[in-house]
Amino acid sequence: MERASAERWMREALEEAQRAESEGEVPVGAIILINEKIVGRGHNHSIRSHDPTAHAEVLALRHAAHSMRNYRLPGSILVVTIEPCLMCVGALIHARVDEIVFGAADPRAGAVQSVFQMANVPQLNHQIAVTSGVLADECGGLLRGFFESRR
Repeated sequence: MERASAERWMREALEEAQRAESEGEVPVGAIILINEKIVGRGHNHSIRSHDPTAHAEVLALRHAAHSMRNYRLPGSILVVTIEPCLMCVGALIHARVDEIVFGAADPRAGAVQSVFQMANVPQLNHQIAVTSGVLADECGGLLRGFFESRR
């Protein structure tokens, strides 16, 4: 995805992250695109729903799969405010997402570039293109502000 387009869509993901924050959740937001159209949205919901799998990426995937009436999402792009974790990358691989665009790196749990590089494991049956660092300062700042306010 071209940088200007990635930034435009990251602003949509940031709106989702702000929804999460307003609900007392860790401010992570995600959208799924197919043919430059949003087909799925999600923001973290683990705390309120008591669900460790309710990450923004998983919820966006669920929404997109329901919208497209298919558990596979070929031709799709995930745009998310922070680097996905192992669980989320696994779900993205199973859904056959074509590209991950993320904002801030996650040096503790990032499974795309920071800690693990799971999006491009040759032994797996699907690899995902990656674009990183899109509006990274803004995405990271939202997370830092959230956690600083909790200390």
